[in-house]
Amino acid sequence: MRMNDKKAKPHDEAFKKLLQTFFAEFIELFFPELSSSLDHRHTRLLMQELLVDVVDEETKTLDLLLETRYKALDAYILVHMEPQSYHQKDFRERMFIYFSRLFERHRKEHRMIIPIAIFTAGQGPEEPDTFVMAMPDHEIVRFKFLKVELRAMDWRRFIASDNPVAAALLAKMGYNEKEKREMRSAYLRMLLRLRYKLDDARMALLMSVADLYFEPNQAEDEKLLDEILKDYPEERVKMMELMPAWKRWGYEEGIQEGLEKGKAEGIAEGIAEERASIVRRMIAKGFTPGQVADTLEIPLVEVEKLRKL
Repeated sequence: MRMNDKKAKPHDEAFKKLLQTFFAEFIELFFPELSSSLDHRHTRLLMQELLVDVVDEETKTLDLLLETRYKALDAYILVHMEPQSYHQKDFRERMFIYFSRLFERHRKEHRMIIPIAIFTAGQGPEEPDTFVMAMPDHEIVRFKFLKVELRAMDWRRFIASDNPVAAALLAKMGYNEKEKREMRSAYLRMLLRLRYKLDDARMALLMSVADLYFEPNQAEDEKLLDEILKDYPEERVKMMELMPAWKRWGYEEGIQEGLEKGKAEGIAEGIAEERASIVRRMIAKGFTPGQVADTLEIPLVEVEKLRKL
């Protein structure tokens, strides 16, 4: 595995969870014409597909492969979604290889394969979306995949949207340093609207993904919430319970209070009690142990122990 792969994996995995949960919303947001052609009632995630990558002679697991129904064809098709968080020189060639292998395996059962690349890198050259093989007088292959290049998008276009994917990815869109605070405020306002449309588990997922990109600042966020929630004071507690960053801050503050008590035994006991309390509250709100472990960044086995305390 290359160094860039290791660095990119946490973001890619989080993004994969987002796309699994909000596939229809993602397609609707970025490809509305395609969305109107799909019958999302028939959409399902397929088992991970292993392909041999002939570029690096290694086995590749496709990030996301979904089956859905295409209305005009009245047939099932495949949608291959590939999140990419860093620039890769031969990426378009890889997409063609993945497409070719999928076509080879699934052409009898599926009438179409739609490849989509989602680029989340914050800098670098524009990502090409076409692979061409040609002679001077004859084009042999022209393969063009769909792409979403987040940094090329104006975040202001999306702040009126009630689409959860727009909220989760707002911080990866194009903005400058002067707009950073305004964009963060717009994101929090989007959360207030989505609060009434999504259950706690799905809210926690989109906020966890957003936190990977926002690098939230506790003092700044509290100022923003003061401005936003003047007319909605009852929302503050709920928002702070849901937001992963604030959960961690509250947990860290509990540890600091324990340290100030001065006794090692008291510190250990206080930390354990605080952890157990947070875990129990999250489980009670419908989070799975795995989601709790991901959000609090602690091992799953520790979550299981703490929920029993």
